[in-house]
Amino acid sequence: MRKLVARRAAVKAATIAATVFLVPLFGTIPAQAEPAAPAQLTADNLPPELTQAIARDLKMSPAEYLERSARAQQLSTYAREFRSERPNSYAGAWIGTDGKPVVSVTSADAARIAAADGYQTHIAPISADSLESSLMQLNQWVTGLPKEISQAINSVAIDFLNSQLVLSVANTPIGHMINLPTLIANVKVILSPNSGGPVERRPMGGDTYITTAGSLNDSSLRGVDVCSFGFNSTDAAGNPLNISAGHCDPNLGKADQQATVYYPNVKDIANSIELGTFVKAKLGGAGGLDYSVIKLNERAVTAGMDRPSVRGANGTTLNITGTADPVTGAPVCKSGQSSTFTCGFVVADRVETQLYTAEGESKIVRGFASSACTLGGDSGGAIVSGTLALGITSGSNAAEAPNCNEANTVLAQYGGTATLGIPIRAILADIDASSGGGLGNGISVRTTARAS
Repeated sequence: MRKLVARRAAVKAATIAATVFLVPLFGTIPAQAEPAAPAQLTADNLPPELTQAIARDLKMSPAEYLERSARAQQLSTYAREFRSERPNSYAGAWIGTDGKPVVSVTSADAARIAAADGYQTHIAPISADSLESSLMQLNQWVTGLPKEISQAINSVAIDFLNSQLVLSVANTPIGHMINLPTLIANVKVILSPNSGGPVERRPMGGDTYITTAGSLNDSSLRGVDVCSFGFNSTDAAGNPLNISAGHCDPNLGKADQQATVYYPNVKDIANSIELGTFVKAKLGGAGGLDYSVIKLNERAVTAGMDRPSVRGANGTTLNITGTADPVTGAPVCKSGQSSTFTCGFVVADRVETQLYTAEGESKIVRGFASSACTLGGDSGGAIVSGTLALGITSGSNAAEAPNCNEANTVLAQYGGTATLGIPIRAILADIDASSGGGLGNGISVRTTARAS
């Protein structure tokens, strides 16, 4: 989320330490059931700008990108079943740098089973369940720290390859003084560049929207929030919806969370066009999610927001064919008019970080991390793997950079750009479960198979 005119953000921008990616990070997020593996578009159906981004950022062909994305989803299904049957033996799964799927286990017997099923194996000393238990203990400790200390902790991730947690701490005097609790084993601490600095205040075009807690015509208005639309969706009643980031709702946490969403009129902000209204927003809580639901109006639908597409540069679109789970090593691309199509890899399929509300309340947000460059204004935008919806953008370590070229140059010494995404299947399941049979009940992302 980026501010225009003044900063009035409901939450502190999410920051993921780039140095967290100097080692492979592997974790797990419970996946939501998918009826069948969705088909993907063929390489010749990808927009030219996305094809260019794949070659530039991933150094692979469009066909290789789609194939590796599909392989990651096959691995996700296998790992989910393997863990269910052998919880004490399962220790993670990922796509290696060579594109081959790997299953990590704690015993030779489990390794033989995975190898017989055609997977490469890795022997680890600690199971996924044990590491996740340590993660919960560490987060409980972090949330109990004074705010001035806990703000120095950027994120916590699971590194299954080295059987440890990775705690990213800001490279500041306070960060240096943090003493970890001795009862939590297998914790590695890394330092990251401190966040902060000037914010470029300008409206975004294309898939960007602006919003404010009140009216754009309020004479006391000093700023508006700038974010990006995510995936066009619909529920069982046929309501036209869009999924974006929860922290983009300026009325987040209030009794009435509704706030109007506008297409920005750059020359006259007060006369921006209404496209819909926030009807639900969530940040943190039991699921650690960061998402919002925007109910689109007739003007938005007429403009094409009932279609299964996400927008990248110059008005180009990518049609969505289904949903996917984050798998470490899987290739991903994100859309957004601020940074256009950019691509990277899932480098951690479970990362937890803190967001602070305007009232100073700490919220733990849980998602996956990728190396795709994301800029300010991209919050809420769509992240895809192949042509499958993977998640929406929650935060980035490059949010204040003017462009991705500069972000990559400045952050190269710290491991490169990093983006926090919120898994789309977890979002859909939470919206449906909390709908009470009303708006959002039976929600699904619009795809080429169910565009109307």
